[in-house]
Amino acid sequence: MKNQPIVTRFRKSSASQGDQQECVEVAHTADGGRAVRDSKDRDGGTQFHGPEAWGSFLDAVKAGFGS
Repeated sequence: MKNQPIVTRFRKSSASQGDQQECVEVAHTADGGRAVRDSKDRDGGTQFHGPEAWGSFLDAVKAGFGS
């Protein structure tokens, strides 16, 4: 997916605490998808995921994928 305008601030998970935690930050994009970046390397690049891909990811997480 190509870059989309980011329309919200990046947010870090509330489960991430302290400076040494590995975490990602997520922001909404203009097409309803999400932009994702590494919270410890914000200049290292941003991944863009369309609304359908993001929805599929959330469904998999809710179903316990990766647990």
